[in-house]
Order: sequence, then C-alpha cells, then structure tokens
Amino acid sequence: MREQLLKHLQGGEVFVPLDELLPKIPYEKLGERPENLPYSFYELFYHIVYAQSDILAYCCNKNYKAPKWPKDYWPKQQKPQSKAEWENLQKTFKNSQKALTQLLGNENKNLSETVPTNDKHTLLREVLLVIEHNAYHTGQLVIIARLLGVYKS
Repeated sequence: MREQLLKHLQGGEVFVPLDELLPKIPYEKLGERPENLPYSFYELFYHIVYAQSDILAYCCNKNYKAPKWPKDYWPKQQKPQSKAEWENLQKTFKNSQKALTQLLGNENKNLSETVPTNDKHTLLREVLLVIEHNAYHTGQLVIIARLLGVYKS
C-alpha cells in the first residue's frame, strides 16, 4: 500500500506530474487569469504548495497552529514578484513533497497512527488528502495552461 501511495503522492498514474507541467509555463504567463477564472496559474500553484506544506506541518508539528481559511491559503498577488520567488515556490513544493514521501516511506510509521495534532486524523488520511487535493488542482492547472496556449497533451 505504501508503494502505491508514494506513486500517487509523486504525481500519480492518471495525471501529469507537476514536475512535468511546471517547466512548460513561461514566467510571463504565470499571472494571467484566463477569462472567467478567478485565479492565475501562479495563484493556484501557490495554493497547492501552501496546502501541502500546511498538511505536512499538521502531521509533524505538535505545536501546529491552523492558518486562517481561506485567506492564508491564497497569495496576496496574482503573480510572483520575481523569478527567484517563483523558483523558491517550486523548491518549497519539492521539499514538502520529499518530506511527505519520507514520512510515508518510513516503515516504522504506522499509517493508522494518529497525527500529533488530532487524535481523530491518521497519517493515511492526511496523505490521501494531499494526493486528492494535488490531483484536483493539477487538473485545473492543466486547463489553465491549455487556455493560456502553453500546454498540449
């Protein structure tokens, strides 16, 4: 089961992994909001990164404090302020994904074990939440990239 969960956490088997999608988006297009959509590629990716990092903290930090929903889960700006900011956001995604992968891959961790912050939520629940959330929003990112004319599958 761990092996299958790890596959899905790292990009799944039925949707494009973010590592393949992100390089296809030109920096200049990150802040564009396609017609009738309330967010840009950047805003949505920021949301994915923030939520994934938050769930990781929820799983690991005994002193976890929940951010304010939805305010804290979305960026204040429509696009990154610099290429360095964009690169750092991508690194944050990769680092939190790697940490979740290590947590999930730790054979000494029981997937049914509850997280330190909530005795009703298990590690399995939280990993599935990240997988589901990332898959859902990755599909939206693909649609945005198509609407921007920068992705064809």
